[in-house]
Amino acid sequence: MRVSRVPLLLLLFPLTACSNMTDTRTPNPQTVSVLTQHNDNTRSGWNSNETVLTTSNVNVQQFGALFSLPVDDHVYAQPLVVGHVAIGSTYRNVVYVATVNNTVYAYDGDDGRLYWERNFTAPGMRPPRASDMTGACGGTYRDFAGNIGIVGTPVIDATSQVIYFVARSTTGLGYLQDLHAVSITNGSDVAGAVHIFATVPGTGDGSVNNLVAFDSQKENQRQALTLVNGTVYVTFASHCDWGPFHGWIIGYDAATLQQRVVYNDTPNGYAGGLWESGMGMAADAQGTLYVVTGDGTVGDGGTPASLTNRGESALKLTPSGSTLQVASYFTPANYQVANDSDLDYGTMGALLIPNSNYFLTGAKDGNLYLLDRDNMGAWVSGANQVQQVYTLNPSANLHCQAAYYQGTTKEFVFVWSENDVLRAIPFDRGSNLLDRTGEIDFTAGGPTGQSGAVLSVSSNGSKEGTGILWASYAFSGDAEHGVTPGILRAFDATDVTKELWNNRQNLSRDSAGTYAKFSPPTIADGHVYLPTFSNKVVVYGLR
Repeated sequence: MRVSRVPLLLLLFPLTACSNMTDTRTPNPQTVSVLTQHNDNTRSGWNSNETVLTTSNVNVQQFGALFSLPVDDHVYAQPLVVGHVAIGSTYRNVVYVATVNNTVYAYDGDDGRLYWERNFTAPGMRPPRASDMTGACGGTYRDFAGNIGIVGTPVIDATSQVIYFVARSTTGLGYLQDLHAVSITNGSDVAGAVHIFATVPGTGDGSVNNLVAFDSQKENQRQALTLVNGTVYVTFASHCDWGPFHGWIIGYDAATLQQRVVYNDTPNGYAGGLWESGMGMAADAQGTLYVVTGDGTVGDGGTPASLTNRGESALKLTPSGSTLQVASYFTPANYQVANDSDLDYGTMGALLIPNSNYFLTGAKDGNLYLLDRDNMGAWVSGANQVQQVYTLNPSANLHCQAAYYQGTTKEFVFVWSENDVLRAIPFDRGSNLLDRTGEIDFTAGGPTGQSGAVLSVSSNGSKEGTGILWASYAFSGDAEHGVTPGILRAFDATDVTKELWNNRQNLSRDSAGTYAKFSPPTIADGHVYLPTFSNKVVVYGLR
């Protein structure tokens, strides 16, 4: 274990000094928190407690950019918000922003005042860069534009007031990935930091003496972190399928950062990365985890149904001692074709439909898969024995993030892939199926290049006139291998044919900067926090 550096950049407005100051600013009456990627462990992306923003006032006359939060590099992680944080003599809403330069910022979410900032690069090292991934994409790796520091969205425990995240460092030869636990009030270390490393028994790719070891250079910490029942879970994929790599889930005690859980999804095979377009693993209250793996080995010993090696699969995982056990799974019948054609499973962020037993996933082949999370369907030759397969445009590669909303009479799953329309698909509680006959589409333009749209939803419960779908995507070009202009759009969540606002209606005032790939807008306390690759988070609200 390594103790991180004491904050050196403290503080434009130190929290430790606030206790002796009188804060005359009027507190925001809303104090909603967004503590994890896409709002909660269902990954629905829905803030159902937004009391200010409505379908009537989100328009170009009343709504727009208020201010920006400057940062030192690109923002791949979704900004998180903690409401009602004690700051001096009052309580404030604080937004936390992490960058690929390994810097974390704590800003006032209502007026942009900086409370603290701190860089978490290991002493004597620097953040890795895309150019350090020398074997990725045949030596032409461009999935990142530069630094690869903090990428996966952190997670916050509001009770203990701790933020958890993974920072990456290198000398150019050696590589570290460190899990940090830091106070949200001043950026100080709560439990030091721990170097991430693990081994599992196996004969898979890169194994030595029947052990597979974690590789700090090749493993890409892309998914958001998941906190459930006192365990912080960190997951890994790859850089452009540069092997040897595997899909890892490593769990740490949230209080001590002691390693509790190690799971490798292809110990006797290869690949199986976990990334889901940046969304975190879903989880239920019992601590069961739900995740989708990318291309890789399926089965073991010539048996595709073996629970060992589960690439190309949706997994239900339950804690079992120091590892995880596959309690249920689904692998598409055509997994080998998908593997060979780079149409792998696990691209679209997956979500648990709230208050149901169903898990929605997607693949590059343009199919949505609705799964019974207790009986996902396993692998069956020539058939997909799942709750439902919902086919979109064949060119819809689903590099996107779905979201969910429940109104007074209908509930919708929203999906907006590249090369496809925005789809609001009803979920029918009577049949427990997605209802194609009731689907509502927005067809007047959308993302044509990767990565599709990342979506969030806000509403005041199911109150009419408050449901808003927010969509961020690359306005032009392809964001897979380049930095592109971004657009933020707002739609009536009950009828997505009605666009309420977009930032290009008054571009000089409301510019969204460059698109932050796989990082959705965060809606909290009457504001929309939009991450960018323009070294800032743009904050929108009523003007």
